[in-house]
Amino acid sequence: MISINKYSEIRERFGHFASWAIWAEEGVNPKDNIGDLSVLNPDVNAGLLKMLHGNFILLGLNISRRIERPLGNFHDLRSMSTDFKIRYALKGTRFWGSYMTDIIKDFEEKASGRMMNFLKQNEAFERENIQKLREEIEVLGFSNPILIAFGKDAKKIANRNLSKEFQIIGIPHYANYISKEKYREQVCAELSRI
Repeated sequence: MISINKYSEIRERFGHFASWAIWAEEGVNPKDNIGDLSVLNPDVNAGLLKMLHGNFILLGLNISRRIERPLGNFHDLRSMSTDFKIRYALKGTRFWGSYMTDIIKDFEEKASGRMMNFLKQNEAFERENIQKLREEIEVLGFSNPILIAFGKDAKKIANRNLSKEFQIIGIPHYANYISKEKYREQVCAELSRI
């Protein structure tokens, strides 16, 4: 649970790259309502603040395109988005309501390989972003959160920079070409180790 003041601070400071692992109910189709951000509005969703927590922090690598709506990361409206797999994988688990953010802030790149090559050539940029992530975790205010990285690249960066401070678990990336059912199975298998 977080306070309304903490929620507002996080939304204001980090809302252009962060969000929470809460989504509207699936409709007829698996992708229905994935971009409905009303569930992340405490004026609309009266129970929201009780569900939000920082016990686990889900880490993406970076944004693939600019986030236009506060808390819209991981809640993509586009039909080609695969964010719906995260909703399906986490629904009904203790990871629902977790904080979600990217390791690399404000850097648009769709191809993770290009992102990783950029980081190899710009180590100071990586260090700056890790420092921003540490500050973000501090503002969140939960002690000893477990970091859960989407995909091998995010896990690699988290491990080389944060493994002395945090427990880090890797889960498959939600863009992997598998069914949502198989994705949930793989994610739950990895997260059962916590």
